[in-house]
Amino acid sequence: MDGTLINSIPSAVRAWTAWAERHGIDVDELMAVMHGVRAIETIRRFAPPGVDPQAEFEGLLQAEIDDVADVVEIAGAGAFTAALPRERWAIVTSAPRSLAEVRLRAAGLIPPAVMITADDVTRGKPAPDCFLMAAERLGVAAGDCLVWEDAPAGIAAGEAAGADVMVITATHHAPLETRHGAVADYGALRVEVDGDGNLLLHAG
Repeated sequence: MDGTLINSIPSAVRAWTAWAERHGIDVDELMAVMHGVRAIETIRRFAPPGVDPQAEFEGLLQAEIDDVADVVEIAGAGAFTAALPRERWAIVTSAPRSLAEVRLRAAGLIPPAVMITADDVTRGKPAPDCFLMAAERLGVAAGDCLVWEDAPAGIAAGEAAGADVMVITATHHAPLETRHGAVADYGALRVEVDGDGNLLLHAG
């Protein structure tokens, strides 16, 4: 979702920078690894001794929920997902459900029937659990799915699930080395359902 369907980077950077500075944590080191990973796992990794990770998570979550004024869709994401049969795609995000719903609403996107969030798994990305769960709820094999990702942790999770991966680069500030297909956004993409019910992706 974040960096794939919507751009919430400014909001996330503000909240995480404030948290890091409050605890004397190197902001650049934190930013290099926090994208695409469940917040509670990042907090446990970086929080100083004696800090309550759950309390810090709850405070950070509220800060992000309160700061969505500049959250927007990745170009073309709304039209592209609206063209998909609602029961044929899922959102799989490392964000908690409460934050995911607020950000999607802020960006004007309608969620699909299936949404897997950080609240639904005990192992977040790069573990494949979230994508495997989404495929199961969609009633398909993960190997028949196309995962859209933007961050290394999510790409690794898609690979581990056995899915194909497409990388969205709209929020990248530097090239990401990947063996997967990559597009900046959804502007040149369209999808159709063929006579056999297959989803066909077209570029250009």
